[in-house]
Amino acid sequence: MYFDTHAHYNDKRYNDDRDELMTVLKAAGITHVLNVSYSISSAKYSLEMADKYRHADLNQQSDKHPSIYVSVGVHPHDAKTMTDDTITQLKDLLKHPRVVAVGEIGLDYHYDYSPRDVQRERFREQLELARSVNLPAVIHMRDATEDTLQIMNDFRDLSCVFHCFPGSWETAKTILDIGWYLSFTGVVTFKNARRALEVIEKMPIDRLMLETDCPYMAPEPFRGKRCSSLYLPYIAEKIAEVRGTSVEEIARVTMENGKRFFRIV
Repeated sequence: MYFDTHAHYNDKRYNDDRDELMTVLKAAGITHVLNVSYSISSAKYSLEMADKYRHADLNQQSDKHPSIYVSVGVHPHDAKTMTDDTITQLKDLLKHPRVVAVGEIGLDYHYDYSPRDVQRERFREQLELARSVNLPAVIHMRDATEDTLQIMNDFRDLSCVFHCFPGSWETAKTILDIGWYLSFTGVVTFKNARRALEVIEKMPIDRLMLETDCPYMAPEPFRGKRCSSLYLPYIAEKIAEVRGTSVEEIARVTMENGKRFFRIV
């Protein structure tokens, strides 16, 4: 059984086969999925999905589909679209019982789609929001390690996971020593994944999570294609190889880690 701790099934690339895919995922052993938002509109759609794939009892999930949970936040690419009212809207969305985290939030200096000062301001606001509602945060960090960690030094009390972790062992150790988590995508199967594999080999296994970041980051041999949670076993296989253990053990431990981190019973 697998937990995809970071997916984007709110993406339009699933519009033609989303319902069919949800059924296939459950049959393939993908039992838990965190649908991560990046804007107010994507958060609303994620919540609609979470409601759709469940029984009338909100605490029970449909036998035909994975358990869908939701993370609510505004991505740094969209930080420039935020207004003073955005945090109020996020607070309202966070009241939904299937919301288990704030995110994805953070800094992205690779594309700079939003001005860096705006990214930093909105990142802090959303970290404050996570603290105020006592939820963990899903962190996006790309080419912005120093500024990200500097800001987060003021939020060491939060539970955080750095998704699709891109950094060195030195950066990973700083993060892990605080008590935070790291998650990894199909990037670990790429030929240039040396740094990620070093981190995976050295890090405590109880702080490791699996994700696809689908529809992005499809692992080899599917690189360049639309990704889905069906590819989680390929990621687990590579991690198991690096850790010197079985795929089944990686699936079991990362399921436990994900449920513990997101406080899922």
